[in-house]
Amino acid sequence: MTTIKKLKDLEIILNKSSEKKVLGLVPTMGSLHKGHISLINSAVKLCDEVWVSIFVNPTQFNDINDYKRYPTDLRKDIDKIKSTNQNVNIFIPNIDDIYGLKIFKDKFDFQNIDKVLEGIKRPGHFDGVGTIVKKLFEIFKPSLVFFGEKDFQQTVIVQKIIDNYFEKIKMIVCPTIRSKEGLALSSRNSLLSKHAKKNVSVIYDSLLFAKQNFYKFSKGELKKIIKNKIEKNKGFFLEYFELRCSKTLKVCSKKNIKNCCCRAFICVVVEDVRLIDNLVITNEY
Repeated sequence: MTTIKKLKDLEIILNKSSEKKVLGLVPTMGSLHKGHISLINSAVKLCDEVWVSIFVNPTQFNDINDYKRYPTDLRKDIDKIKSTNQNVNIFIPNIDDIYGLKIFKDKFDFQNIDKVLEGIKRPGHFDGVGTIVKKLFEIFKPSLVFFGEKDFQQTVIVQKIIDNYFEKIKMIVCPTIRSKEGLALSSRNSLLSKHAKKNVSVIYDSLLFAKQNFYKFSKGELKKIIKNKIEKNKGFFLEYFELRCSKTLKVCSKKNIKNCCCRAFICVVVEDVRLIDNLVITNEY
């Protein structure tokens, strides 16, 4: 295991690496959990050399308070990676290494996929994601990159970055890892109280209900039922529930279901923490 904190040191190591190696990159913002570990394990299986980056990227936060309260514990993160596989390398850059003297984010044309779902409540978020992803891909020049299905809209954004700038990179989207309550694992889950964690199963249960009853109820009826299910829990607020095409993120319905893989997207705010999740509803084309 190699742990690098300076970009110039990383560049020396990467320049010495064999061009024939399959290099895998797992970009993270730290506060690692079993979902991240599943990405690392997938990378180890498919790659000759694996790097995990840990960097809380300021440009993808549209709320400064969200940035300040984002959970971090580098010592625990390093220990988790080490206990998973001692051959995995870690890059922990500082802001100056990534952005230089001025923190900025690039502007991308994501063809409006950044203007729906998370993009509505988090303006500029995906430009920030695109900025850091592009920088990391330029630094590492990886063969494979690994992202989680939980942040599905993000994977669509990353694929746009790959298609436009990095034709030699392939993205591997790994399945969502869940807690025993069914909650999609996320670093922000650690901000929830014990009381909230007892009731979060309603989020995944709502997605399963949508899958099981897609043909029984109209989209409006489904959303109303799900909203009632969720908001009967004190402090739970449904920010959105939408049915969209997995490929284009355009709205899907029973009328156009044969032309898209329909996926349900949900965001529930609990104790000021935004919990997102998604589930394939039907694979029909």
